[in-house]
Amino acid sequence: ANAIGALGFAGKSLNWHRLDDGVMGGRSETNHQCINNNNNSSSGVLHFQGTINTNGGGFTSIRAPLEDGLPADTNAILIRLRGDGKTYKLILTDGIPSTGSPMSRSPSWQIDVPTKKMSSQDGFEEMNLPLVDFKPSFGGRPSSRPSTDGLGKLDSSTIKMLGVMLSLQLSDGSHNPPETFGEGIFDFSLYIESLKPVLTSQQQQQA
Repeated sequence: ANAIGALGFAGKSLNWHRLDDGVMGGRSETNHQCINNNNNSSSGVLHFQGTINTNGGGFTSIRAPLEDGLPADTNAILIRLRGDGKTYKLILTDGIPSTGSPMSRSPSWQIDVPTKKMSSQDGFEEMNLPLVDFKPSFGGRPSSRPSTDGLGKLDSSTIKMLGVMLSLQLSDGSHNPPETFGEGIFDFSLYIESLKPVLTSQQQQQA
């Protein structure tokens, strides 16, 4: 599918493509779009929406390359969103297609993003997602490799792609329950107003 431009990150525009469970024979489908807002019509709000079908699959996601990666002193990601009560995941990877698969040497780094059920009249809620809380994952399961091999901490210099996912599994590999995921065939809807790196230098200046 063609990439859709929405949002910016560290001064660069983000172009999002979808990656659904169809790659594994599933039948879920994403329809993401950019909704222009009044403040900045060039970037707009990212609307991640679609339908999950748990018969033979159970995940949808969108990914965007980070042209310049993460800034060197990034210690968190700040996200502003309006959700539907489901628990999503934010994903960081090195951008290599096989990353995060059971056979890969590089994990995808994931963190849960629980949302409140909000209406279109509501504003956006803000979450600060520290890099130290991202969990390494291979094939949807948390990494069981020992931290002594260098996988215990996320190295921001290796990150080249950002993703948002709704999945049967949470970042620790446990089951995403029906209350925060869904059952059978169901729709989902997540609006993201902004994604920003939080820099250590910025926090020191504010302290």
